[in-house]
Amino acid sequence: MALVQGTSERLGPETSFIDSVADLLDRIDCRLANTAEEREKISRLRYQAYLREAAILPNASKSFVDRYDDMDNVYLFGLYIEGELASSIRIQVCSREHPHSPSLDAFRDVLQPKLDAGTVVIDATRFVADEELSKRFRALPYATVRLNWLAAGYFANGYSVAAVRPEHVPFYRRTFGLRLICDARPYPNLTKPLCLLGSDYQSVADYVHQRYPFFRSTFFERRMLFERSAPQAATQPQRQLAPVVKLEAPPLAG
Repeated sequence: MALVQGTSERLGPETSFIDSVADLLDRIDCRLANTAEEREKISRLRYQAYLREAAILPNASKSFVDRYDDMDNVYLFGLYIEGELASSIRIQVCSREHPHSPSLDAFRDVLQPKLDAGTVVIDATRFVADEELSKRFRALPYATVRLNWLAAGYFANGYSVAAVRPEHVPFYRRTFGLRLICDARPYPNLTKPLCLLGSDYQSVADYVHQRYPFFRSTFFERRMLFERSAPQAATQPQRQLAPVVKLEAPPLAG
């Protein structure tokens, strides 16, 4: 693990927040959900989170899954604090060979030209957090969406998209430098319409890393999370990753 440098020398609310995210990263285990048990826990966490937001209707199973969970281009992550599932995010790496994800299907007219041009589109969806743990660990949302940022940095020519409710647009603009590329429209499996934001990783990386140093990462960390056994990095899934990856708190100074 990388050491957080210069913590005691930084003052003020902004640096205190940056430190809190870095400290939380040191406590998190990130696990690719390969087993039925892990996926079931994530589906129930999703259900609770989306139901609270009235984004889905109640169901008897009290779980929330969809056809995208089993696609070949999916990374379904669970983030654990002291062994307890704290949050989850689903990342899909879309290409000409794997042209489907919720955002691709909802905004096909906007995103298909990028796939046709050979761009790899990183679509992060189903970002949820445990209600109680998110109150205890205010930095948890940033630690979770950081995985999307790492994916965009790992895959060559990555274009990151986020389909979000209009009231969440300022967060993604401020955090990742995303720009609005399509107004809200109906979205698969959800009751509320979402709008689409996107950006090319290379065009905003300096801004993001300067504003939020904890989004920096090493190649080793990105490889542990996203490397595939097959050579076609953007087209083949990886189901044989190490079961647990320790997230790295990057050096925040120097």
